[in-house]
Amino acid sequence: MTPTNDLAAQPGQLRLLHVEDNELDAELVATALRKGGFSVSAAVVQTEAEFERQLRLHRPDVVIADYNLPQWKGIEAVEVLRREGLDTPLILVSGALGDVTAVECIKQGATDYVLKDGLARLPEAVRRALQEKRLLRLRRQAEEDLARKVEELARSNADLEQFAYVASHDLQEPLRMVAAYTQLLAERYRGKLDENADKFIGYASEGALRMQSLIQDLLAFSRVGRNGSGRVDCNAVIEEVLVTLGPAIQESGAVVAHAALPEVWANRSQMAQVFQNLIGNAIKFRGKEPPAISVQAEKAGQHWLFSVSDNGIGIAPEYAENIFVVFQRLHARTEYPGNGIGLAICKKIVERNGGKIWVEAQAGHGSVFKFTMPCDGPPEKELCGDENKDIKSLQELRT
Repeated sequence: MTPTNDLAAQPGQLRLLHVEDNELDAELVATALRKGGFSVSAAVVQTEAEFERQLRLHRPDVVIADYNLPQWKGIEAVEVLRREGLDTPLILVSGALGDVTAVECIKQGATDYVLKDGLARLPEAVRRALQEKRLLRLRRQAEEDLARKVEELARSNADLEQFAYVASHDLQEPLRMVAAYTQLLAERYRGKLDENADKFIGYASEGALRMQSLIQDLLAFSRVGRNGSGRVDCNAVIEEVLVTLGPAIQESGAVVAHAALPEVWANRSQMAQVFQNLIGNAIKFRGKEPPAISVQAEKAGQHWLFSVSDNGIGIAPEYAENIFVVFQRLHARTEYPGNGIGLAICKKIVERNGGKIWVEAQAGHGSVFKFTMPCDGPPEKELCGDENKDIKSLQELRT
């Protein structure tokens, strides 16, 4: 039979490339599609060379192929489509196709198959194949858009971190000068000017010192993620943190207990920041009773789940998310000192290491801060056990 060589379709027509050596069967297929509501523009080919030539002339909407042909098998058209970089669906139409063969053809890339004595099902198979193709393209487009936005966001975050670091670093020197000279004014001229002048100089000096503290905190926040990671013994880190917080622990009468803690893959100084901020906050935001603080860790799939609990003033549930935002404070500076950046630093450190942090909040009944650290470094594979083990989701850990 002589193959048709024109696949140029009018708008709304289905462009069909049909691999078939029987002219009657080709006509039956076209008729079944027309009965199913399609306006068909079809080209019929028999050989691989003809198939490739038609693909390059006009891109079909769908390929229908007989399984057995004199010179090649219709399923081999899948490889041609791959070589051409096309995602065109291919539906096999055969007189007889066993279940095992059909499954193998689907594995090789065929979209569907229809028996020749069941052509009434062909229009629905074509519609489903075209719908799957459209959804696949939409998904790929969405994935490409998401990847591009993630790349743009990463670049933007890197630029912002660099800006914060440079700006904070460069602001320190002029601010140090402002603080020094306002303090000098306060020392030399206190009582020599009127009462308002002393008050204004005090405001300026206090503001300069507070700005210095803010800039130092901003620098600490921008430095997170700049240092390398390694094997960190959390027991040793906790002991160092308790020494650092020794004066506050002694002044408040706090009792800090911790069970045996694991080793994690992280930056040692940053892990110290996490524990120091969480334990320090438990001491700072204490109730009437002396602070009782407990640090625990347990294995949860491929993560270590840490918890830092206290008996302090607690946190209202509606503020459970806000407290991790930079410079967010729930109390006035006259009540509790600080700039509201400690928990934001904890969040950034934990998330940079692939973990999550949250608080189980309840006003007036203490707080439990929880965070996870993944066992994705070489030393943790043995500590966490079989990596094929089911991993609990964070939603499960929260419940």
